[in-house]
Amino acid sequence: MYPLSEPYDTGMLDVGDGNLVHWEVSGNPAGKPAVVLHGGPGSGAGAGWRRYFDPAAYRVVLFDQRGCGRSTPSVGDPATDLSVNTTPHLVADIELLREHLGIERWLVLGASWGACLGQAYAQRHPSSVSEMVLFSVTAGTRGEIDWITRQMGRIFPAEWARFRDGVPAGERDGNLAAAYARLLASPDPAVRDKAARDWCDWEDVHVGTAPGHRPDPRYDDPEFRMVLARAVTHYWGNDCFLEDGELLANAGKLAGIPGVLVHGRLDVSSPCDTAWHLAQAWPGAELTLIEQAGHGSANGIGDVVLAALDRFATHP
Repeated sequence: MYPLSEPYDTGMLDVGDGNLVHWEVSGNPAGKPAVVLHGGPGSGAGAGWRRYFDPAAYRVVLFDQRGCGRSTPSVGDPATDLSVNTTPHLVADIELLREHLGIERWLVLGASWGACLGQAYAQRHPSSVSEMVLFSVTAGTRGEIDWITRQMGRIFPAEWARFRDGVPAGERDGNLAAAYARLLASPDPAVRDKAARDWCDWEDVHVGTAPGHRPDPRYDDPEFRMVLARAVTHYWGNDCFLEDGELLANAGKLAGIPGVLVHGRLDVSSPCDTAWHLAQAWPGAELTLIEQAGHGSANGIGDVVLAALDRFATHP
């Protein structure tokens, strides 16, 4: 990966509804514009994302999606209004940021939830997107959410039982994400903290199938745990604010946008059929499956992403 470049411009964009979105730009001011869509929802855009891009070739835009990272107000605060934090709101924020920075078209790099958001954005604003590189591909379907929160218990039965038992007995047969969201909105700080711990423990289980996985150290931070857990449960409890199957059904809208999809065969968190079906429905997309990789950028996924970005650096 490329050496870490420091931002040369940064700011807070007023996107409405009392929300300020933190953004930063690094690399070459005259380079090819690119925007990074981080995962989660709620994980924030870490500096390491910049290392995927040749700083001499790209003008790289990172931003923290509503309510997470350095954006305000934080969704970790139970008083923060989540009704104005939805997929359509995030799509509008991305387009507003593009216009704010005076960018005509940009490459979109997204991972996990960011891959889902990238599809939603490009389908709504195809003329704003030059290329897309997506890895650990998701599509926000009801089936994917049910798989992660319930059906994956067939693979991790003991861990899932602990996750299920983190909610009241009367809610264990229903929407587990929504049940956790209610706990995370409790007026009792101890209830909120336990729910955030239980949710993040399960997150660490289902992404850890590939060789060399280590627990995510970010979950040691109680503020990060709360932001991530509250954002994810809000989105998953509401089917990611998408019609079920919407992104795959509308994948034809991506025709003309070159796309690279990269996915791990061992990704139990987001099984590779989602990426495969997207590649079949998106004219011009190419899919690479990495046999020994899971969810995330390790075990060869990052290498393919880096190669794709190098290739697109000179793409007209």
